[in-house]
Amino acid sequence: MQNKNYKEDYLLKFGANFGKIRQSKNLSFRSLSQKCDLDYADLNKIEKGKRNITLTTIIELAKGLDIQPRELFNFNFSFKNLEK
Repeated sequence: MQNKNYKEDYLLKFGANFGKIRQSKNLSFRSLSQKCDLDYADLNKIEKGKRNITLTTIIELAKGLDIQPRELFNFNFSFKNLEK
């Protein structure tokens, strides 16, 4: 049986990891938005897993956080039990 919420689950995990990195750098949404070309309200939605983002957004996040883009994906997510 396919987990129909796996996309939402992935967005939540991505957002949680993004939030962990942002907080570890003591950046508010407003201060981060000044370091990258993203609105602070959008950053909040990304962190809450409510926004499905593009590759260019990932690049902007990484730029603002001063990290490599791959670090935004450094979390565990199981693809088992997902049907194709």
